[in-house]
Amino acid sequence: MDSYKILLDLAIIVITSKFFGLIARKLKAPQVVGQIIAGLLIGPSVLGIVGLTDFISQMAEIGVILLMFSAGLETNIKDLMKTGVKAFMIACAGVFVPLVGGTLLYMGFYGMSPVGSSEFYSAVFIGVIMTATSVSITVQSLRELGKLKGEVGTTILSAAIIDDVIGIIVLTFVIGFRTPDSNPFSVILSTVLFFVFAFIVGFVLYKVMKKIDERYPHTRRIPIVGLAICFIFAYLAEVYFGIADITGAYVAGIIMCSLEDSDYIAEKMDINSYMLFGPIFFASIGLKTTLDNLTVELLMFSLGFVVVALVAKIVGCGLVSRAIGYKGGDALKIGVGMMTRGEVALIVAQKGLAVGMISSVYFTAVILLIIVSSVATPIILKFLYSKDEPVKEMA
Repeated sequence: MDSYKILLDLAIIVITSKFFGLIARKLKAPQVVGQIIAGLLIGPSVLGIVGLTDFISQMAEIGVILLMFSAGLETNIKDLMKTGVKAFMIACAGVFVPLVGGTLLYMGFYGMSPVGSSEFYSAVFIGVIMTATSVSITVQSLRELGKLKGEVGTTILSAAIIDDVIGIIVLTFVIGFRTPDSNPFSVILSTVLFFVFAFIVGFVLYKVMKKIDERYPHTRRIPIVGLAICFIFAYLAEVYFGIADITGAYVAGIIMCSLEDSDYIAEKMDINSYMLFGPIFFASIGLKTTLDNLTVELLMFSLGFVVVALVAKIVGCGLVSRAIGYKGGDALKIGVGMMTRGEVALIVAQKGLAVGMISSVYFTAVILLIIVSSVATPIILKFLYSKDEPVKEMA
């Protein structure tokens, strides 16, 4: 009968994740925060009702792949092209400054490590976690303020999307160097080969999918084939190119984001992700988070992690925005708009844990960052926009 306990575990995860997700939404926080807390409460650290089994871990891995596939599908290539160089420069600063800040923070707490050592890459990985910007939280905040379609809002949105693309590329390189005997040239070559492969094969697949979409529009076979392509790219990326499976899933989404039925594919993916795989993934973060080893030093590190992550985005993105022509107030809005963190930060942290680059104790810092940034960003943006003329968006 023990083999059937997984059914009870899944029921508990789904119900508690939804319950705490709704509470989080009522408190104006992202639902993922509630789902993480649900996993923490039912996990070994608190109640011990549900344990992290191999099956749940595998389901969580599917969940993170679907999340990254959806993120790729929701990328608007045309919007990225419109904002052009400005958004790209802001995004580069939004990756570089937090990356350096996170690395220095870790070394400040745990000491300097020689380049190439495992501790050095752990330090760099803390910086990688800080690079991600939550597009969903930023969009919702700007939409509620009626500023999403303005120049500043469009720039923030485009820069946030590019930010995540660059962050995933950085993640790919850092994970490639995770083993002491890794060859830098080999890592760079395999990464470049993957993106060349993805571009060539992706172009062919896009043409094929476009033909299928034109012949069988809005039919279930479209998302089914799309899901298969997502899994294939995730597999090829991990097994044959030695880079993160989530990179493959994200690229698969990018390939199909320009299809007429891309929204339809994303809608079908969201059903699976929202009802089952997503809650399992976010709850698994809570299940993995251990409070037993929570020391004063780790608590101080977590607080420093939050401060550095927030300030680094504001400084990096804000200063570059000011340098390329935005007024001081608008540059500050862009910096604040870029400081939110969400699913991608968790996904990056999860991948670091999976490859042994960080310990699960650091999830406490990531969760704290998501909560603080999600609450602080709308409040600060509202204050910054308070003196502007109200602009109503079309319904």
